[in-house]
Parts: sequence; structure tokens; C-alpha cells
Amino acid sequence: VVRRSLLQKYEHQPFVSCLAGFYSCRWKRYQRERTEPGKCCCNMVTFCFSLVFLYMWGEGKNDYNSFDWYNYGNLGFWFLWSLVILIVAAVLFAYMSLLLVLAMCLLAEGQRLYLHWSHKIGTFLVLGFSISSLFALSLLWRDHRKTVRLSFQVTAPYLHIGAIAIMVLLAWPVALHAIKADKKVIQVIIVGPYLAILLFLFLIPLGMYSPCIREMGTLGPKPALIGHRGAPMLAPENTEMSFLKTIEHGGDGLETDVAISYDGVPFLMHDDTLRRTTNIQEVYPNDTGKAASFFSWDALQKLNAGTWFLKNKPFVGMGSLSKADQNQAMNQSIYTLSSFLRLADSHNKLVIFDLYRPPEKHPYRNLWLRKILDVILKESKIKRHLVLWLHNSVRSFVQSVAPGFQHTMGRKAPIEDLLKHNIVKLNLVYTDMSSEDIRKYAEANITTNFYVVNEPWLYSLAWCSGAHSVTTNAVHLLKDLSQPLFLMTPQQYNIMWILTDLTSAFLISLIFAL
Repeated sequence: VVRRSLLQKYEHQPFVSCLAGFYSCRWKRYQRERTEPGKCCCNMVTFCFSLVFLYMWGEGKNDYNSFDWYNYGNLGFWFLWSLVILIVAAVLFAYMSLLLVLAMCLLAEGQRLYLHWSHKIGTFLVLGFSISSLFALSLLWRDHRKTVRLSFQVTAPYLHIGAIAIMVLLAWPVALHAIKADKKVIQVIIVGPYLAILLFLFLIPLGMYSPCIREMGTLGPKPALIGHRGAPMLAPENTEMSFLKTIEHGGDGLETDVAISYDGVPFLMHDDTLRRTTNIQEVYPNDTGKAASFFSWDALQKLNAGTWFLKNKPFVGMGSLSKADQNQAMNQSIYTLSSFLRLADSHNKLVIFDLYRPPEKHPYRNLWLRKILDVILKESKIKRHLVLWLHNSVRSFVQSVAPGFQHTMGRKAPIEDLLKHNIVKLNLVYTDMSSEDIRKYAEANITTNFYVVNEPWLYSLAWCSGAHSVTTNAVHLLKDLSQPLFLMTPQQYNIMWILTDLTSAFLISLIFAL
């Protein structure tokens, strides 16, 4: 307004024109300074969202295999979507971290914050990707939230240190802007929330719980390892090679899935069809959608159950397989339940299996359990204490004809009901893990097994929580853990907590004083 009025009255006088230009520059500078806090806040919000998504997706690595197989079933081809998303999330977080560090440096020196248009677009793209990914994750993979909550039990002490470090880094620009503020109210508005968050972080360990923070000598034995369909990271699942790999790496038990052929032969197969784990498209191209149970055993024997693994190998590259292993994988066939039980019995390994009832119009639809029991008791003659019987129907009948099985329940239930049905073990999804429940069941001599546990941090949590065993795809990795990750005594954690708080308080006070 001043500039325009001066120009209208004295447009031909050089001094007034210069003064009007000065007001114009001041006005533009004022506009820029007003937008600087907004730009910084936008960068901070985007950084936080990208950090949250990176953490959530990174902690979900235990279920990457299930995520990739889900996409394979929908898209019809194999691709490591989970790894691609992780790489993208890490790159976007690194990009936002760099922008934020540069912004903090500029603000700390009192310099003008100016983002190039390309970085503005990049910031909004990162923000949109992070928010939409978090929304999709919470909508389509709701159990993942339970995984993240479990991860806090082992990572919270270290996340606390990271949060304190960020607050120390933010102290300089906060102090600088507070001191430059003209009014006390503005100073309170700037410093107040910062100090409130800092105080919250200082005291949050008082409400923090982790089973891995425990007194020396109170840690229970290492959980037994049960190979989930054998060792699917090293060999084709549910094949002889896969179970031999589990045994070779010291697994304590074997888990599998049992179906029945059209002529009554129990065999190992997880999927309803044979499309994913056999070469049925080459041998029976017109029957790829046909249920596996509607094939005779003679027809099933003609299929190869290993070449798919070499083509799609989800976990490790082909270079990590020896030539002998590649040749062995190429010659795998569908495995029978009888052969599986004999193998387990010869190596004294526990067995647990999911039983799939044949579909409608199958000749063994009403006789399938009796046929499976015949194989267990008469053909394989496996030692009965090695069998963890999971199937819940006709349990009383199974207990009468096959005493000695370790009866296992697939869900939580009151202890009175479990004891009434002679249940000695619970087989639970790992997201149901609770050290309190484990302790309660253990007092009633009921052990717990959690599935599917692949990551060392999750296995460490199960170990600290007192789990008796876990079902895993990664026997070869978890067997090498000599103690849980993140294990420490309460005294060690208190020292770490107090030193962190005192050091950060000293540094922040020094920054504000300077």
C-alpha cells in the first residue's frame, strides 16, 4: 500500500522511486519469511510419515513371503514386490532426511529456506505415497498392526534413544527462532510444545515393557525349531529335500499339510491346486485349475515338485544353491504322508500337520480321517509321542484309537477346557504372542508353539516370552542365535536410560544458552 501510494504521487522523483523499491523488496522478503515455517513443517510432516511407513514395512519382513505369494496368486507371476516396496520406502526416507537436514542447517544459520519446484513436487509425492501406503497397509493387512506392536517390545528402548537424538538436533532451530521472536507469547508457543515432548520422552521408559529386559539367569531355554513345510528357503516346500534340509540344520520338528488323492493315498500339498508347486501346466495343461485331491496317485507321481522352486526362488538367488542342490531340487516329486512319517521317525523328529478334508464328490470325503490314521498307526508306525495332533474334529475318537499323541489346540481357550480335552500344546499365530498367557499356560503344563516366525527379532521375542517352540521357514538362520537379540538386565537399561536423558538435557541446555 505504501509503495503504490508513493509511486502514484511521486513517480518521477528518483528518491521516492528508490524508497518504493525498498518497500517492495521488504514486502517480498516478508512474504518469503512467512512461508518458511510452513515449508519446514511440511518437510517435517512428510519426513515423519515416511519414517513411520519405513519402520512398519521393515518390521513386516517376517511376512514378506506371504505377501509375495498373495500377489503371485492374484497376478499369476512371481516378483519380489515386498523387497521393491522396502527399497522405495528407504530411498524416499533418505531423500526426505537429506532435505530436512539441509532445512535445519539453513534455519539454524538464519538463512532463507527456498525449495526448488522439483523438490516441492518430490515432497508431495513422498507424502502421498507414504499416506496411501499406510492406509492400504492398515486396510488390507490388519494383522500387520499387531506385528508392529510386538516389535515395540524389543525395539522401544532403541527407538527412545533415536527420538531423544532427534530432539537434540531440533534444539538449535527451536532456540534460535524462540530468541528471535518479539513477543513472549510466541516464544512460549515455540518452546512450550518442544519442552512438553521432551519431558514425555524423558519419562516414557517408566511405562515401557519388554520381556527381553530381565534379570540375569531368568531366561528360559531356547525355543525348539519346527520346519514349516521343511526348509522352504533352501528347497522346494513339502518335498523330501526340504525336510532333509531341516534335519541337516538341526530342526527339532517338521510341519506339513496333508491332502488325499482320488484313490485314497494321503500326500503332502498346501494349495488346493497343483499350479504353484508343480509342473502341471506342462504335464496336464487342461487340468491346472482342478483340485489336487481329484488326481489319482499315479497321475500325481508324474509331476515334478521342484522345478518351480528354481524358477521362482523367493528368498535367495540361484547363486547361493550348490550345483548338487540344484540337481536335487530338479528331481523332487510329490511326497506321501507315509514317507514323511517314516523320515521323521527315523530321525526322532516331532511332526505336526494341517489336514485338508477332500471336496464334495470325493470318494474319501467321509473316510479321510480314518485313512490318515491308518497311515500313521499301521503303515508308518511312527512313535506316537512324536505326533502333535492338531485337527480338532473327532478328537475324542482319535484319543481312544491312538493314545500317546500330543494333542494340540490351534487357538487360545480357558485352561479348564484345555485340560478337559487333554490338550498339552497350543499352536498359535505369532501375533497372539503374550508372555503373560505363555506363563499362565505353562503353569498348567501346556506348552506353546508360534507360527510362522522367520525373523531373528521375532524369535528373540518368543524366546524372552517363554515360548516352547516356533514354526519357521528359517531353521538354518535361527539355529545360530546363542541368545536373544536386545537382551539386557534392568540395571543395564536404567543406566542407558539415565545417561541418555542426562546427556541430552545437558546438550539442549547448552544450545539454548548459546
